[in-house]
Amino acid sequence: MSLLFSEFSLPAPNGGFTLANRAMIAPMCQYSAIDGLANDWHLFHWTNLLNSGASALIIEATGVTADGRITPHCLGLYNDACETAITDRLHRAKALAPAVKVGIQLCHAGRKASSAAPWEGGALIEPSQPNGWPTRAPSAIPQNPGEVLPIALDQAGLEEIKAAFVQAAIRAERIGVDFIEIHGAHGYLIHQFLSPVANQRTDEYGGSSENRMRFPIEIFAAIRNVYKGVLGIRLSASDWVTDGWTPEETVILCNALKAYDVSYIHVSSGGVSNAQKITIKPGYQVDFAQKVKAETGLPTIAVGLITEPTQAEEILQQGQADLIALARAFLYKPRWVWEAAAALGGQVEAAPQYWRCLPREHQNVFKTLKIGQR
Repeated sequence: MSLLFSEFSLPAPNGGFTLANRAMIAPMCQYSAIDGLANDWHLFHWTNLLNSGASALIIEATGVTADGRITPHCLGLYNDACETAITDRLHRAKALAPAVKVGIQLCHAGRKASSAAPWEGGALIEPSQPNGWPTRAPSAIPQNPGEVLPIALDQAGLEEIKAAFVQAAIRAERIGVDFIEIHGAHGYLIHQFLSPVANQRTDEYGGSSENRMRFPIEIFAAIRNVYKGVLGIRLSASDWVTDGWTPEETVILCNALKAYDVSYIHVSSGGVSNAQKITIKPGYQVDFAQKVKAETGLPTIAVGLITEPTQAEEILQQGQADLIALARAFLYKPRWVWEAAAALGGQVEAAPQYWRCLPREHQNVFKTLKIGQR
């Protein structure tokens, strides 16, 4: 039997839930919001992906403050208008695929905020430029040499951001998402605190590995205090630089989060330094996921250049991860899971309007298929 098409349960204080299969859609920034507000692009994007066959969709990195957005075009969840916009589009999209679990990734970009969209170059937009704003970070160290320095957060700033994460989690629950993921990867604020590359503080939030973990753990604990559903975190398991954040520290952090009922670990890597040296190959981050799974026992998601159904199945069969997340592969093949079901003998739920797209010999991949249709 295919493990990719077997059920998997994610724990939470409220009981958690069971996923219909082990294929998930990782968060993908769309850089298409206006003033943080979801619009009809998001309605189209979510509706499309909700009919992919994946058991879960995670909405893109969503700013918990306006100045925490990665770009001026990023989604936000920091005021009533943002909440209403996501609620409207998500409820309309999810009505067409009620069985799919939907999560949202809460993020503060820290020193990587106020950036241009990738197709506009991705560079920092300085505060003096249109659409730019001052950025905040653990230390006054820029992401790239020559950039305007971020503002080093003081205690009041730390408390403000922590409160913003909590309020965004409350809003997310009101929206009706099934779970929440905290973005602690890819060089954004939480990762900046974890990494000695970006965090050179001399107070209780910097220096030792334990101190660098303090603020990320405080954020997670504060959210868990108000949100009892499935709550996971995405982490960069390695900075891919000498003297950066390490896989060993990642394991220590994950084990510490057990005290706050972490539901899963979504294992990625990199993003905090332009000096990173990554050897890109299929499944290049899977070893990190395997390490986290083996040394913590927590539900673990593997992600990163996993593109083929047999590749995903092999990762699961070898016990390297519990769940498989794909991102850009779904943009290229929005029905990737249907193809995987045909290849691996699995079944998926899908809109019946699309059932005729597969050859007759593969139409048994659709659940509740009505035999004898003319």
